[in-house]
Amino acid sequence: MNKPLRLKPHEIKALNLPIHAHNRYRLAGEKLQQLLELREDQSEIKRLFFDIETSPDVVYSWRAGWNITITPESIIEERRVICISYKWENKPKIHRLTWDANKDDKQMLIDFIKVANTADEIVAHNGDRFDLKWVRTRCLFHRIPMFPNYRTVDTLKKAKSGFYFNSNKLDYIAKFLSVGAKMETGGYDLWKKVMNNDLEALELMGQYCDQDVIVLEAVYQEMKNYFKQNTHQGVLDSKSKYSCPSCGSEKIEYLKMISTPAGTIKRTMKCKPCNHVYEISNASYILYLKFKSKNFL
Repeated sequence: MNKPLRLKPHEIKALNLPIHAHNRYRLAGEKLQQLLELREDQSEIKRLFFDIETSPDVVYSWRAGWNITITPESIIEERRVICISYKWENKPKIHRLTWDANKDDKQMLIDFIKVANTADEIVAHNGDRFDLKWVRTRCLFHRIPMFPNYRTVDTLKKAKSGFYFNSNKLDYIAKFLSVGAKMETGGYDLWKKVMNNDLEALELMGQYCDQDVIVLEAVYQEMKNYFKQNTHQGVLDSKSKYSCPSCGSEKIEYLKMISTPAGTIKRTMKCKPCNHVYEISNASYILYLKFKSKNFL
């Protein structure tokens, strides 16, 4: 006999089941699997880590040098995206997309946008200024629909605004935190080989891009408890606002009270499982006290 499950209202609605007293049902087989998938989708932040590699413009130039002007009229081949590597948070598999034999990035971008549109957050290093703008520009070129805005975490912005590293480059931060390093490629020669349709060079560049994504996630995991989260994990878990924004735990402790210049009271809390320190409103703190007293009694 299956153990009765207490369903939440949105879960009952999603499963198209009748509502009875106390919302208690005996579920098995396909209906139970639907319920578990629904709960999993609603309690996990779908955080996507990604990186791109791009080709240079091919231009006509009268001469080489550092201080020369190359106008758009000199371009004979537009820059484009060579490859995109991405992975989901805490998942081992790294996915890679590359341009086709004709150096066309259209299908790759179509495939990536389908993935990006399902993410709750997109993480990249310098992603807001570089990677996402590149993707959007090439999608516009190919008339590929994409969302006008994505919830992003740019680890370069976080590094600049909240820390004082000697360098804000991803490779330096990863080495500083002892979580890895970018892969050596041999420099610009690799890009020239890729532009000449060298498949071995394209594979090496793909590996380089893959490694960047691995390092990116490792750096993010070390940094995340030192900056404000963009998405509240606890709320996604259907918990109270006083729960930990980073991991969703309600095993928290009070640290201190602070007052804003306008006189608004806030409370500083610390998550015991993940050590994330964050602020909550005074109203949320009162709810937390009620929760504690109820469980104490």
